[in-house]
Amino acid sequence: MTDTEGTWHVVARDEALTEDQPLSVTLGGQRIGLYRVSGAVHAIEDVCPHAFALLSEGFVDGETVECPLHEALFHIPTGKCLREIGQRDLKTYEVKIDGGNILVRA
Repeated sequence: MTDTEGTWHVVARDEALTEDQPLSVTLGGQRIGLYRVSGAVHAIEDVCPHAFALLSEGFVDGETVECPLHEALFHIPTGKCLREIGQRDLKTYEVKIDGGNILVRA
């Protein structure tokens, strides 16, 4: 589920995000994880729905991120839950790059 309504917010500098290390940002009280996958930037809900853990501190393997606590697995580009322990799909956010900034619509 992508949030297509809302305002664009600058959340990070583009050069701060690498394929090796996601970023966690807070926007409107919500934790959002930023990931670079095959050059594209993706933004997904950062708190695992199974138990409070930041997915951005989890294990990234290609297009997936695994929760650092209980092995819930999610597809980064779509937020789809790939292992039942995750309980549900993650919210995704629209992202764009402008002037070297990463912007998220929320």
